[in-house]
Amino acid sequence: MRLAFLGTPDFAVSALAAIVAAGHEVVCAYSQPPAPRGRGHELKPSPVQAFAEAHGIPVRTPASMRDPAEIEAFAALDLDAAVVVAFGQILPAAVLEAPALGSYNVHASLLPRWRGAAPIQRAIMAGDSVTGVQVMRMTEGLDEGPVLSTATVRIGPLDTAATLHDRLAAAGAKLIVETLDDIAEGRATAVPQAEEGVTYAKKISPKFARLDWTKPGPVLDRKIRGMSPFPGAWFELPTDKGPVRVKALLSAFEDEAGAPGVTLDGRLLVGTGEGAVRLLRVQREGKGPQDADVFLRGTPVPAGTKLG
Repeated sequence: MRLAFLGTPDFAVSALAAIVAAGHEVVCAYSQPPAPRGRGHELKPSPVQAFAEAHGIPVRTPASMRDPAEIEAFAALDLDAAVVVAFGQILPAAVLEAPALGSYNVHASLLPRWRGAAPIQRAIMAGDSVTGVQVMRMTEGLDEGPVLSTATVRIGPLDTAATLHDRLAAAGAKLIVETLDDIAEGRATAVPQAEEGVTYAKKISPKFARLDWTKPGPVLDRKIRGMSPFPGAWFELPTDKGPVRVKALLSAFEDEAGAPGVTLDGRLLVGTGEGAVRLLRVQREGKGPQDADVFLRGTPVPAGTKLG
């Protein structure tokens, strides 16, 4: 089919690569404008833009798809369909309805649960045992369109937002190619979402990333894994030179009792309001991520240490 692809982050690249490999004609890729990245804050293209340019696909990076000129240019592409994966803008009806067969979104949850910006993180933080990826026909409402296809993915006890992201991206890439085939052959059926069970996955704010050790251990464990690697749940570790910020990147809940925020052994088992959390991977401010045993060789944390 003759397609446009609208996406921005790494999650979307998997789908674009699969669509290209399947032989579809991607006549244009849309992505968010280049943004400052890295320590030098240089303007760099998004992962989707970089992939598209490397594969000879024309790229547009409009500040707003509501711009009349952008709407006109999109309509002029004479598309069979559009595929949208984590694009980062709300699309107007004039864009959604321009392709002959419609516009389709790959969304990383089992709708109507976790509509919105951060479904992967929210699923982990809520303690969901199963999530998935779905392809829906897009409407103007936020992730409210009818669903054409589904792939389910289990959430393991040591899954982080990063590990779950990768499995969902792979599942979504496979699913969108299969669904495009069904659309092209007239086999696709769009089923309206249930009216019950709607939840919203609000964007994760760094200001809520500090760990409150008085919270129950299972809640803290899920918060650590759901915020890993970004923005990274963090705490303060006391040192001779004052407190330093440490991100907790991987953890596991343990049924042990101890004072909240106090280490129960020399291997980063921390007491909480209920049970304890074992920190398995951490990142000291200004350093790279390290497994706990490696971190502790350079920064011993004895039992009885009070974390902030």
